[in-house]
Amino acid sequence: MPAALKWKKTAILFKIETVYGTDPVPTGAANAILATDVKVQPMEGTDVDRDLDLPYFGAQGTIPNELHAKLTFKVEMAPSGTAGTVPGWGPLLRACGVAQVINAGVSVVYNPITDNHESGTFYLHKDGTRYVMRGARGNVKVMINAQGIPYLEFSFTGLFTQPSDQAFPTPVLTVFQKPQVASSTNTPTFTINSVALVMRSFSLDLKNEVENRFLIGAEAILITDRSDMIETVVEAQLLAAFNPFSLAANQTTVPVSLIHGVGAGKITTLAVPAAQMMRPTGLEQNQNIVEWPLSLAALPVGGNDQWTLTLT
Repeated sequence: MPAALKWKKTAILFKIETVYGTDPVPTGAANAILATDVKVQPMEGTDVDRDLDLPYFGAQGTIPNELHAKLTFKVEMAPSGTAGTVPGWGPLLRACGVAQVINAGVSVVYNPITDNHESGTFYLHKDGTRYVMRGARGNVKVMINAQGIPYLEFSFTGLFTQPSDQAFPTPVLTVFQKPQVASSTNTPTFTINSVALVMRSFSLDLKNEVENRFLIGAEAILITDRSDMIETVVEAQLLAAFNPFSLAANQTTVPVSLIHGVGAGKITTLAVPAAQMMRPTGLEQNQNIVEWPLSLAALPVGGNDQWTLTLT
């Protein structure tokens, strides 16, 4: 009787493609990803019904169509530990319509782009079975919650490949550093319109529109649009100090700044130069303290500059 496959025995490998949809053969030594909360849908698509007229009742079966795969997971948002060195999750951001600029020995900077989106190939190993997802592109959400680990939440779609039984790789995960919990000490700056706010939670969702485009002569996963959105919960203040209702009514755009991490090579700075305050939809309370749930649309200024994520 064959041995059962172990659910916990999981490895994810990812490598940027040189040619779209062509497997660049990621390896455990160079392309392993340290992830959590991994979920896979290995054979998504539609089922075409033949809808035949027959002289008897009965199922007719279907034809699988538009086959693709989906993969979601979270990665701890910790820089490489060395200024100017790409973190292990850098290639994942690139496959979400994001550019990467390396300033050797100084910083790594990420910003959204409209054209020339990169793609990559995933190998997901579940014990002895390997699932391959080529031509993958996706979306990412930056999430920082008080007293929690900051995460990058990824959702990818890629072209379907038949799974196969393969030897389990040896993942090398040393490029992934231990994260720092979000706290007053480790997250020294959070401001909206240059006003320091007490923050409970924060997220920046790129909201990429990831489309399956399967035509005769071309099949691809495309990023066709995005609408970057910030969601945050902060302690309410007197309106004389900060008035989100006035900002929303006047369609005011304001800068948002968030700095997390302490120590050289461990600092992440998120800068949003022009965020439009949306209508506050209500009040919340936690521990009997008034809190504001706020939404802000990260708007482009000159184009492809809605935000920058800088690692130093």
